[in-house]
Amino acid sequence: MKDAKTLAYINLFAVLGALPYLCDLDRKSAQIIEKDNISVGFAVKGGPSATLFFGGGRCRMVPGADRCQVKLPFSSCGKFNGLMDGTVTPIPVRGITKAGFLLGPFKKLTDRLTAFLRPAPGALDDPEFFRISTTLMFHVIAEAAAQIANEDAIGQCSAASIVDGTAKLSIRHGPGAALCCRDHRLLAVHSTPEKYMSYMEFQDMRVARDLFDGNLNAIAAVGLGQVRIGGMISQIDNINRILDRVSVYLA
Repeated sequence: MKDAKTLAYINLFAVLGALPYLCDLDRKSAQIIEKDNISVGFAVKGGPSATLFFGGGRCRMVPGADRCQVKLPFSSCGKFNGLMDGTVTPIPVRGITKAGFLLGPFKKLTDRLTAFLRPAPGALDDPEFFRISTTLMFHVIAEAAAQIANEDAIGQCSAASIVDGTAKLSIRHGPGAALCCRDHRLLAVHSTPEKYMSYMEFQDMRVARDLFDGNLNAIAAVGLGQVRIGGMISQIDNINRILDRVSVYLA
């Protein structure tokens, strides 16, 4: 089962949080917002809040929604999740005169993100599309794992057994990230850490993609050497349990 609050954290920080990487990876996405200089804040009652800053073809996200030009309030986590599945249309409480950005460039950008995260049949046959899509999925999954560890009841059980320290997640010759644990809470850092306590490395982008899509058994992949793990195995084992929950929320 999905918890609405956990899903809201994932939708904001993992899914919308992938927009900065989309703009860095995909030139067409960067062009959509290259003439914009605007910030959009999302404030969810009883849930997460964050602001997306757009400018010159780049995008960045910061926690909190106090310093934004356009502010979108949501009365519950369920309402915010409705924004993401297209059943809720929010009304800005700040910056309503700039709503054209939401209906124009922002919608185009999120539509493009959706195209990469939920590719149409045959889309992954294009090598560049495959690279961007898989890289975005990697970042979404890493961030979602942290949010599940912190907010989801089952994820919290696994996080309770993770010792303080950093776990490295990476795709060989591809993106890397870190899951930093402190006091049984996880923070996702979207760059390869220099120092880490444990690691999980996918052999290549194809192996990572097959695992993300459920086309490859994780245990078999480890046995075949397609996924390398090492360091403090108990840390990786509990992170794996959390990663199993990611597919429930992102399905």
